[in-house]
Amino acid sequence: MVAVLEELVNSLYETIQDAKSVPLSSEKCIVEREQVLDILDEIRANMPSDLKMAKEIVEKRSAIIAAGKKEAEDLRSKAEEYVRKTVSESAVVTEANAQANQIVSEAEQQAAQLRLSVQQYCENRLNDLEAAAADSLAEIQALHQRFANAGEAMR
Repeated sequence: MVAVLEELVNSLYETIQDAKSVPLSSEKCIVEREQVLDILDEIRANMPSDLKMAKEIVEKRSAIIAAGKKEAEDLRSKAEEYVRKTVSESAVVTEANAQANQIVSEAEQQAAQLRLSVQQYCENRLNDLEAAAADSLAEIQALHQRFANAGEAMR
Protein backbone atom coordinates (compact mmCIF):
# COMPACT_ATOMS: atom_id res chain seq x y z
CA MET A 1 0.00 0.00 0.00
CA VAL A 2 2.77 2.43 0.89
CA ALA A 3 4.52 1.56 -2.37
CA VAL A 4 1.33 2.36 -4.31
CA LEU A 5 1.06 5.74 -2.63
CA GLU A 6 4.73 6.46 -3.29
CA GLU A 7 4.24 5.61 -6.97
CA LEU A 8 1.19 7.86 -7.18
CA VAL A 9 2.96 10.76 -5.49
CA ASN A 10 6.00 10.25 -7.77
CA SER A 11 3.68 10.20 -10.79
CA LEU A 12 2.01 13.44 -9.65
CA TYR A 13 5.44 14.99 -9.05
CA GLU A 14 6.61 14.00 -12.56
CA THR A 15 3.41 15.30 -14.12
CA ILE A 16 3.91 18.69 -12.48
CA GLN A 17 7.63 18.73 -13.20
CA ASP A 18 7.10 17.87 -16.92
CA ALA A 19 4.22 20.37 -17.29
CA LYS A 20 4.72 23.37 -19.53
CA SER A 21 5.24 26.72 -17.85
CA VAL A 22 2.66 29.47 -18.20
CA PRO A 23 4.03 32.24 -20.42
CA LEU A 24 5.72 35.03 -18.46
CA SER A 25 5.69 32.96 -15.22
CA SER A 26 8.30 30.57 -13.98
CA GLU A 27 6.22 29.46 -10.97
CA LYS A 28 3.03 28.45 -12.74
CA CYS A 29 2.45 25.57 -15.11
CA ILE A 30 -0.23 23.93 -17.21
CA VAL A 31 -1.23 20.35 -16.41
CA GLU A 32 -3.89 18.02 -17.71
CA ARG A 33 -6.65 18.39 -15.23
CA GLU A 34 -8.06 14.85 -15.77
CA GLN A 35 -4.66 13.23 -15.41
CA VAL A 36 -3.88 15.06 -12.12
CA LEU A 37 -7.40 14.48 -10.76
CA ASP A 38 -7.15 10.74 -11.57
CA ILE A 39 -3.84 10.54 -9.68
CA LEU A 40 -5.31 12.44 -6.73
CA ASP A 41 -8.39 10.15 -6.74
CA GLU A 42 -6.14 7.10 -6.59
CA ILE A 43 -4.15 8.68 -3.76
CA ARG A 44 -7.36 9.43 -1.92
CA ALA A 45 -8.64 5.88 -2.50
CA ASN A 46 -5.43 4.32 -1.20
CA MET A 47 -4.75 6.78 1.60
CA PRO A 48 -7.46 5.76 4.08
CA SER A 49 -6.28 2.15 4.20
CA ASP A 50 -2.65 3.25 4.50
CA LEU A 51 -3.57 5.79 7.16
CA LYS A 52 -5.61 3.15 8.96
CA MET A 53 -2.65 0.74 8.84
CA ALA A 54 -0.28 3.45 10.03
CA LYS A 55 -2.67 4.37 12.84
CA GLU A 56 -2.95 0.69 13.85
CA ILE A 57 0.83 0.39 13.81
CA VAL A 58 1.17 3.48 15.99
CA GLU A 59 -1.50 2.17 18.38
CA LYS A 60 0.18 -1.25 18.57
CA ARG A 61 3.52 0.44 19.16
CA SER A 62 1.99 2.58 21.90
CA ALA A 63 0.39 -0.49 23.47
CA ILE A 64 3.70 -2.38 23.35
CA ILE A 65 5.54 0.58 24.88
CA ALA A 66 2.88 0.92 27.61
CA ALA A 67 3.05 -2.82 28.34
CA GLY A 68 6.84 -2.61 28.45
CA LYS A 69 6.72 0.33 30.84
CA LYS A 70 4.21 -1.49 33.06
CA GLU A 71 6.34 -4.63 33.06
CA ALA A 72 9.44 -2.60 33.86
CA GLU A 73 7.60 -0.86 36.72
CA ASP A 74 6.35 -4.22 38.04
CA LEU A 75 9.88 -5.64 37.90
CA ARG A 76 11.25 -2.57 39.66
CA SER A 77 8.58 -2.84 42.37
CA LYS A 78 9.28 -6.55 42.84
CA ALA A 79 13.01 -5.88 43.02
CA GLU A 80 12.51 -3.13 45.62
CA GLU A 81 10.26 -5.43 47.68
CA TYR A 82 12.81 -8.24 47.42
CA VAL A 83 15.58 -5.91 48.58
CA ARG A 84 13.45 -4.63 51.47
CA LYS A 85 12.55 -8.18 52.50
CA THR A 86 16.13 -9.40 52.17
CA VAL A 87 17.46 -6.48 54.22
CA SER A 88 14.75 -7.04 56.81
CA GLU A 89 15.47 -10.77 56.97
CA SER A 90 19.17 -10.02 57.21
CA ALA A 91 18.55 -7.73 60.17
CA VAL A 92 16.36 -10.38 61.81
CA VAL A 93 19.00 -13.05 61.25
CA THR A 94 21.72 -10.78 62.65
CA GLU A 95 19.60 -10.03 65.72
CA ALA A 96 18.75 -13.73 66.17
CA ASN A 97 22.43 -14.69 65.93
CA ALA A 98 23.33 -12.06 68.52
CA GLN A 99 20.62 -13.34 70.87
CA ALA A 100 21.67 -16.95 70.28
CA ASN A 101 25.31 -16.10 71.05
CA GLN A 102 24.23 -14.32 74.24
CA ILE A 103 22.08 -17.30 75.32
CA VAL A 104 24.93 -19.74 74.63
CA SER A 105 27.36 -17.56 76.58
CA GLU A 106 25.00 -17.33 79.55
CA ALA A 107 24.36 -21.10 79.43
CA GLU A 108 28.12 -21.79 79.41
CA GLN A 109 28.59 -19.50 82.42
CA GLN A 110 25.73 -21.20 84.28
CA ALA A 111 27.13 -24.64 83.42
CA ALA A 112 30.57 -23.64 84.72
CA GLN A 113 29.03 -22.33 87.95
CA LEU A 114 26.95 -25.50 88.30
CA ARG A 115 30.03 -27.73 87.78
CA LEU A 116 31.87 -25.76 90.45
CA SER A 117 28.92 -26.05 92.85
CA VAL A 118 28.59 -29.80 92.20
CA GLN A 119 32.33 -30.28 92.69
CA GLN A 120 32.23 -28.37 95.99
CA TYR A 121 29.15 -30.32 97.14
CA CYS A 122 30.79 -33.66 96.30
CA GLU A 123 34.02 -32.58 98.02
CA ASN A 124 32.07 -31.61 101.16
CA ARG A 125 30.10 -34.88 101.17
CA LEU A 126 33.29 -36.92 100.69
CA ASN A 127 34.95 -35.03 103.58
CA ASP A 128 31.87 -35.68 105.73
CA LEU A 129 31.93 -39.38 104.74
CA GLU A 130 35.66 -39.59 105.42
CA ALA A 131 35.13 -38.03 108.85
CA ALA A 132 32.23 -40.38 109.58
CA ALA A 133 34.28 -43.36 108.40
CA ALA A 134 37.21 -42.24 110.56
CA ASP A 135 34.87 -41.97 113.55
CA SER A 136 33.44 -45.41 112.79
CA LEU A 137 36.93 -46.86 112.42
CA ALA A 138 37.98 -45.31 115.69
CA GLU A 139 34.89 -46.74 117.36
CA ILE A 140 35.50 -50.16 115.80
CA GLN A 141 39.12 -50.07 116.91
CA ALA A 142 38.00 -49.09 120.39
CA LEU A 143 35.52 -52.00 120.48
CA HIS A 144 38.15 -54.30 119.12
CA GLN A 145 40.50 -53.20 121.91
CA ARG A 146 37.75 -53.72 124.50
CA PHE A 147 37.18 -57.24 123.22
CA ALA A 148 40.87 -57.90 123.32
CA ASN A 149 41.11 -56.53 126.89
CA ALA A 150 38.03 -58.47 127.99
CA GLY A 151 39.47 -61.65 126.53
CA GLU A 152 42.72 -61.18 128.41
CA ALA A 153 40.90 -60.43 131.59
CA MET A 154 39.07 -63.70 131.29
CA ARG A 155 42.14 -65.69 130.96
